[in-house]
Amino acid sequence: MKKALSILIISIVFVSALFASGSGEVYPSRDITDICVFGAGGGTDVANRVIAAEMGNILGVNINVNNVTGGAGGSIGLYQAYDQASDGYTIIGVSESCVASAVMGGFDKRMNVFDFFIIGGSPDIISVTPDAPFQTVEELVEYAKAHPNEIKAGASTVGSLHHLNLLGFMNGAGIQVNFIPYDGSASAQNAAMTGEVSLVITSVQEQAELIKGGLLRPLAVLIPEAYEFEGQTIPSAFDSYPDMTKYLPLEQCIGFAIKSDVPDDRKAIIIDAFEKAMASDTLKEYGENNYFTLSGAYGDEARAIVDNLESVFSWTLYDLGAARFSPEDFGIPRV
Repeated sequence: MKKALSILIISIVFVSALFASGSGEVYPSRDITDICVFGAGGGTDVANRVIAAEMGNILGVNINVNNVTGGAGGSIGLYQAYDQASDGYTIIGVSESCVASAVMGGFDKRMNVFDFFIIGGSPDIISVTPDAPFQTVEELVEYAKAHPNEIKAGASTVGSLHHLNLLGFMNGAGIQVNFIPYDGSASAQNAAMTGEVSLVITSVQEQAELIKGGLLRPLAVLIPEAYEFEGQTIPSAFDSYPDMTKYLPLEQCIGFAIKSDVPDDRKAIIIDAFEKAMASDTLKEYGENNYFTLSGAYGDEARAIVDNLESVFSWTLYDLGAARFSPEDFGIPRV
């Protein structure tokens, strides 16, 4: 009797400890929040909503996307997400633009405090409003050289991929434009359509419907090869301005992240749902229909990609004089 009672007491203590540590909870047992650090309608937001819906179906819970914008490289959302419990109930909608947040003075940590899940990306493109006087990227550059800082150029937040591509284009072409930052790509594109800016740099995916609708006119892509889009060939800016190779190209990398200290058993469940979602017809159709190349990287593969981007972005901004802090302050190596 005493032996049976002792076993019962030990069992109760063990189970109680299991639940107290969180490992006894069936995960996920409630909805998950996706804190997207960029604005609604942009590439990061849209991709996160697609993957969230698919993963939510697999996990049997809702994954609710909340846009928490602002700060260098989406730092306000990064801080909010980092301050949440490491229990797997918070994921962070991110892009490559977040990796320079530290040197831009937005986030006081390196990106290795997160584990990344990469959905994919789309190349950046230089477009202008339909009434802009430039028909080619060469005409744009000639005008900018004759009228320094007169052209207003929109892109997403300071330190974002689109901002770095703009800086790389400016330096490679030897021009100065008036950069106007926005909280996301959709906002920057809306600014172009309302006349706040006459030039915008975002991704092909984000601009596709606006280009097809005649609301933006593409001049050049910021990758080394020309790009085929709906029957037209959009030239590469590298053809006319080879000095851009000193700064570009930079890779778009859209996805989500979780805190790196989320328990391994919960990470495994998130990984399984991510793999299944990426293999789904929904994601394949999304990639095909939105000029978006799917990745599916996570774990060590994603870590290597993000570490490289963090180094390239941080040191590029620093070398261009656009960073508030040196990458060395955060132990970011130069690759």
